[in-house]
This record gives sequence, C-alpha cells and structure tokens, in this order.
Amino acid sequence: MCGIVGLYLKKPELEAQLGKLFEPMLEAMTDRGPDSAGFAIYGDEVADGWVKLTLQAADINYPWTTLMGQLEGHLGCSLDWFQNASAAVLKVHTDEAAARAALAALAPDVRIMSAGQSIEILKGMGLPAEISSRFGLAGMKGSHIIGHTRMATESAVTMEGSHPFSTGADLCLVHNGSLSNHFRLRQELKREGISFETDNDTEVAAGYLTWRLQQGDSLAQALDGALEDLDGFFTFAIGTRNGFAVIRDPIACKPAVLAETEDYVAMASEYQALAGLPGIEHAKVWEPAPATLYVWERESA
Repeated sequence: MCGIVGLYLKKPELEAQLGKLFEPMLEAMTDRGPDSAGFAIYGDEVADGWVKLTLQAADINYPWTTLMGQLEGHLGCSLDWFQNASAAVLKVHTDEAAARAALAALAPDVRIMSAGQSIEILKGMGLPAEISSRFGLAGMKGSHIIGHTRMATESAVTMEGSHPFSTGADLCLVHNGSLSNHFRLRQELKREGISFETDNDTEVAAGYLTWRLQQGDSLAQALDGALEDLDGFFTFAIGTRNGFAVIRDPIACKPAVLAETEDYVAMASEYQALAGLPGIEHAKVWEPAPATLYVWERESA
C-alpha cells in the first residue's frame, strides 16, 4: 500500500504557493507510506541548449563544490548549481548525454535522479514530514508536482526504491499497486537495453514507459501499451514537462480521487489529502474510471 498525490496549477500567479499547498497533501498520506517519500516538482526551467539534472549523494556532506569545479573544466561550458540537503540541482550548457558521461567519469557514486529542462526529483527514506522538511518543500515554487509515500511490499526500503522514478527527459512515474509480471518484464527490457538499479516493480513500469517512448510512442500510446502488457493492480501518476497524467488498471481496485477547480487539478489516493486545498468545497470531485487516461497540460512554450 502506498500513497499518491499530485497538484497542477492552472494559473501562473499561484506558482509561488505550490510547495505550501502540496506539503500537507503529501503528509496526509503518511499512513499509506511511512517507509520513504519523494516528489517531482516542475518549474525554474532552463533555456534550450541547457540541461537540468537532479543529483543525489549518500553523504549529506558530499563535496559538491569540488565536483562542480571539475565538471566545468571537463565540459568546458557554463554551469549553475545549488545544493538541497543531500541533493544538488545542476544546470549546464550542454546536452544530456555529455553531462551524463562527465558525471559517470568524475563521480560514479553520484546518482542522477532526473534530467530535462524543468524537473527536479527529490526523495529519500523516512516519514513524509521528514522528507518535506529535509528538502524545504513548503518554500518551493513551480507549476505542478507529483509525490509518493511508500509502504514497501515488493522490495527493500532504500532511497533507490523510493518514488518517483525517472522515465525520460522531464518525465517521471509514481505508482500505487503491485505488478505480478515484473520479473519477466525486467528480463525482456534488459535485452532491449533498459537498465535497472533495484528489484522494485515500479522501476519496471518506469523502464517499460522509457522503452516505449524510445521506440517513438507518444505518452498516451505508451500508457495504452502498459494497460496491455503490465499485469497487476495499479494507479499511475505521470509527470511531464507541461503537466501530469493519471491512469488506473482495467479493474481499478487501487483508490484514486480527482478534484478540479478554476485554479488547479489535484489527485490523491484518498480524499483526506485534498480536504485542505482552498476552494475544495466548490471543486468537481470524482473517481477516475478504469483504463482511462486523464491528462492536464499547458501548451508548450
């Protein structure tokens, strides 16, 4: 059992409040996931020709300043960065492949949690309130965010096994449920060149979407394929650069609720996570239908 929450703001003037609005939503899911928690927040975009990466180290005292100096010399291009607890957000004027190669050479012990132009993924072990406090969630700004609280059932409680999982540039996935065919799918996807770091079934779902997108599928096509190829019970929330999507398996036994107003779209595993949102008493509230994709996105810039 896990908890999923998401919040998409329709009005740019509300973006300064995103973290403040979302923090109680995440913490309301503590009973559904006390082992670990995380979130993917979108905003603070970099310009075309730049890439933004979220990096995470096991040691909160990791020498980020030294690494960034080495990276700048290695890549020979402009970069900017800031530290957030055990993570660092790097913005660099190069392409993603070059940045990944440089990090692999200079800091193989550092994990790349996300890459794109907007996304930051921050996660770790501990109660949701601890994760919120650790990364300063309440003070964060952005356009939209999805989060997850985990009660481990399929694999060990580790930072690597925490959600969200990156599925491509500015894409990520959180999941409540369990997949019965994840072992077989993991082997098939490995043969297709997809790599895995954990035994987590959600990482297999993320790897499946990554593979389908690499084959040229749209996100909707990849998720249609997931309904056919993933066996089990699941609710997925997927973050994209411009919005987020929600889909449930054809049986839809894992809970989910959606709420929409003129100001926002919100989703959660339970209504209690939405109850504190402003204007929720006037919101359209409904349970998403089985095997139906719901997407909210702003137009690309």
